[in-house]
Amino acid sequence: MTKKLLILTGVIGITAAMVSCGDKRSPGRAYMPDMSYSVAYETYAPTAERLANSSVEGANPTFNGKPVAGTVARGDMAHYQLQNDSTGYALSAGIKSQVDFTTVNLKEAERLYLINCGICHGTKLDGNGPLYNDGNGPYGAAPKNLVSDELKKMADGTMFHSITYGKGQMGSYASQLNTKQRWMVIAYIRSKQGGGAAGAATDSTGAKPATGMATDSTATAKK
Repeated sequence: MTKKLLILTGVIGITAAMVSCGDKRSPGRAYMPDMSYSVAYETYAPTAERLANSSVEGANPTFNGKPVAGTVARGDMAHYQLQNDSTGYALSAGIKSQVDFTTVNLKEAERLYLINCGICHGTKLDGNGPLYNDGNGPYGAAPKNLVSDELKKMADGTMFHSITYGKGQMGSYASQLNTKQRWMVIAYIRSKQGGGAAGAATDSTGAKPATGMATDSTATAKK
């Protein structure tokens, strides 16, 4: 009996050893294949073609690959909530800067301004950049003079709103400048205006300034 028990024990031990010495590189059964084995995508392939190569069942062919609405990039500031309409523009006057202008690196802010704004508004911020050039450039409409009294009186939030969505002939710069960089450009403009930041004063109804960001719930339309 003892001999049979030893033989049985030996067989079990040998079997266990053989199983454990299998291919250790195999992770076993994959619970979520798309996470275990990434699908190779062509960078500029049409969305439908990329989805056709996906192993996800029932993949939505209308998926555009963009982040979910309201998603905040890592390291970026809160999402700007005001809409690109007349109400949003009016409410933007009450928006407060998310950046303390006194701490802004003006050298970096100047670099951002010259790259993105100087070609139209000029190095002197007088609206006479290379594209206008006293009416002799390829751009017929004179850009705004950023050191004029009109722009000195414009609220920081309104300026931010205009840079975010565009205004008049100027397009949106939200894809070129992140939230912080837009505020930095405004800080640079204020430093050149000589009168300090216009700030976010209360509006004509006496309402307190709103942040207009994702955490703000005070940005409601004026009655």
